[in-house]
Amino acid sequence: MVRRVINLANEAATARLAARVAGVARTGDTVGLAGPLGSGKTAFARAFIRAFGNSDEEVPSPTFTLVETYRFAGRPTIWHFDLYRLDTPDDVYELGIEEAWAEGISLIEWPERIAALLPPGRLDIVLAPGDAPERRRATVSAGARWRELFHD
Repeated sequence: MVRRVINLANEAATARLAARVAGVARTGDTVGLAGPLGSGKTAFARAFIRAFGNSDEEVPSPTFTLVETYRFAGRPTIWHFDLYRLDTPDDVYELGIEEAWAEGISLIEWPERIAALLPPGRLDIVLAPGDAPERRRATVSAGARWRELFHD
């Protein structure tokens, strides 16, 4: 298990981290994005999706729809979940989480809402405010699958 704290100077630094992760993401990967409201979870997901597939991609927050999918020719589908409004953990099955885990890449905002259901080996990123309004701190916890990306 790799655990690392990364200081992000601004939203562009968050986007660069997301692009690094997107660059190695593959079918079956899950990225959990935790942190308080306004910490940059959706900004990370948006940058990931754009880096993975199309820099001009419209990426709305799935706050009300709970899930948005993004398909790119010849690439796995990205499933972007926002579980903030999820009533019970089992409700995530109605959103297609099993298909996402088996056939796509899952970006999950508020993963703690389904903590007991999350797959092992995922990448967890906890975003928190930094020491200035534009700064963030990302605490990364990653299994062996992600070690090369976050080695010292």
